[in-house]
Amino acid sequence: MAQRVTLRKRTPYNTTSNRRRVVKTPGGKLILHHLKKLATAPKCGDCGLALPGVPALRPRAYATISKRQKTVSRAYGGSRCATCVKSRITRAFLIEEANIVKRVLKAQTAPKKK
Repeated sequence: MAQRVTLRKRTPYNTTSNRRRVVKTPGGKLILHHLKKLATAPKCGDCGLALPGVPALRPRAYATISKRQKTVSRAYGGSRCATCVKSRITRAFLIEEANIVKRVLKAQTAPKKK
């Protein structure tokens, strides 16, 4: 004979916010444990990779943890991954170098026109 499991919350619908697990108590009764929604890790804004070093929590839970747990001590710490930061720095450096080369070439050609 199957035991009957009673609902602990009022909503009987099988929704994502109402996930349940049947648990057998030491007394032999079957009860329902309501499960929380699964957390997803914060993603890199450029490549979409899950940020290493930042925990995967539900949005409200980030308010309870300290700032050092939410970020990584680097430029763009809790926003971009290390690879994307490296590529941004490299790109900025190369653009700046190209501008300097343009300036030098322009300075060299300017006296010849006169």
